[in-house]
Order: sequence, then structure tokens, then C-alpha cells
Amino acid sequence: MAGERIMKGHILDFAIQMKKLVNNKEHSDIKFLIGPNRKPIYAHRAILSARCAIFKAMFADQAQRGSSGDKDVPCVLSDMSPDVFLAMLEFLYTNCVTLTPKIGIDILATSIEYGLDELRRLASEYLVENLSVQNATECLQAAVTYGQDVLRNDTIVFIDEHTENVFKSKGFQELSEDALVELLGSDGLQLDELDILNYVKEWATVNAVVLNKSVSEVARRVIPRIRLALLASSEIEELEKDNKKDHLIPVECFNNSWKFHAMKKAEADNPLQKKRAGTMNREHHSYLAH
Repeated sequence: MAGERIMKGHILDFAIQMKKLVNNKEHSDIKFLIGPNRKPIYAHRAILSARCAIFKAMFADQAQRGSSGDKDVPCVLSDMSPDVFLAMLEFLYTNCVTLTPKIGIDILATSIEYGLDELRRLASEYLVENLSVQNATECLQAAVTYGQDVLRNDTIVFIDEHTENVFKSKGFQELSEDALVELLGSDGLQLDELDILNYVKEWATVNAVVLNKSVSEVARRVIPRIRLALLASSEIEELEKDNKKDHLIPVECFNNSWKFHAMKKAEADNPLQKKRAGTMNREHHSYLAH
């Protein structure tokens, strides 16, 4: 219509008022029992179905089964914590969310499960803003697990800047194979390749015990990301001797590194022949890709 225009009021004031409805039993028409202890939390079907397709489908299914009219019949969600559920409700009611380090990653997972893209974005931003040596590996793991490229990239940049402290952390030992593969793809790691290899050996040793597998099996996809070509020939020889004990490093990895030393020419598109930020200089590095 000609002359029609949406005039915006104070959005924050609206959010503050709407937040009063979160877990407000008055006028609610649905009760949730959340977590293993079945904490009761109250909500309003109209708001939840308008804001979330998952809840809309849930309530539609209840209507078909004739159970949507009784607000005393609770909806049980035993696999979600009350804190996470209340934070999600806050977002659904206000389009804002109060996050803490305790629930940040769980909110990211929940936002993806419930198809709440804006909540996913807010959770990712929060995690990036609150990265630390203590939580960086957990954030990287979440980013890889849930396919969050921006969070993954920003977390790896943080780890690049705090490489040694992060690699020393307990969380490093708990990284999955996929997450560690992603991390070892970074050129910005501020450690020498020998140090990186030693940390990976520790990771493989710990996870071999946890998974009841050999270290070579645990690190099968990880070790090929180690840039052996960065090492001097004498260092590679020592590694070959040590490798006879656990066969951690596949023969083809050694072969590729020796091939580079023999050819004295880097393959421009080969990341394994590119120095990292923390790579110590060695005489043969003049042949490396830049």
C-alpha cells in the first residue's frame, strides 16, 4: 500500500517484556519436563510454533493424536539440560539469548538440532569472542562436529597464536581424528614440525589406550599431515630408526620426504612442503614452496 511503512519501536524494551513470559506458568498452555530430573518448565505453544519449525511440527503431531488440548500432559525432553532449554526459550521469545561458558557449545548444538539459524550465529559469535587456551580445542571440536566453518577458521587462528599452550592442554589429547586433521592443515601453527610430531605422538598414545587400538591405527589419517619434508635428512633418519618400535609413521610418508630431499624442488601446490609460522630454519628450506 502506498505510504505504508513499518515504524520500529524499542526492540530491547520489547525483548525485556517478552522475557517475562519465559517459564511463566500464568497463561501457559504447555509444560515441559526437562533433563534427567524432569524439571518443569512452562511455555506457550503459539510462540514456540511461530518461531521454530520443529515445535510447530511437534504440536501438529500432537493435534493429530488428539493430545494437544491438555496442558497438564507434559512434553518430556530428558536429554537436554534446563539451562540450555531456558536459553533457547529466551531466544524464541525475545530473539536475544544470555550465554555463559558453561552452555555456549550446548546452545550451538541445540540451535542446529532445532533449526534456529540466528541462534546458531549468536552462539558461534559468543564462542569466538570467548576463546581461551582452556576451551579452544573444545570449540574446534564443536566446529568440526557441527560443520561450522567460520567458527572452525576463527578457532584455528586463535590456536595459531597460542599454539604451544593449546597443544599442552588436556583438551588437545581429547581432539577427534577429524579435528586434529583440520588443525594440522594450518600454516600458522607456531611450533617446529618436530615438536608438532611429538605432541601428535602423545595424542596417539593416549587415544590408543582409550580406544584399545594401536597408535598407528589411531593416527592413520593424522600422521600424513605432518610435514616431514621440513625436517633435515639427519632428523628423518632418526625418525626412521625410532619408527621401528611402533610403526607410527607410514613408509610412504618417509618416501615422500626423501623424494623432496633428492629432487631439491618443491611442488607449488603441496602443503606438506610449505613452512609453518613456527618452523625452525634448516639449510634445505631454500627449496621449499612459499
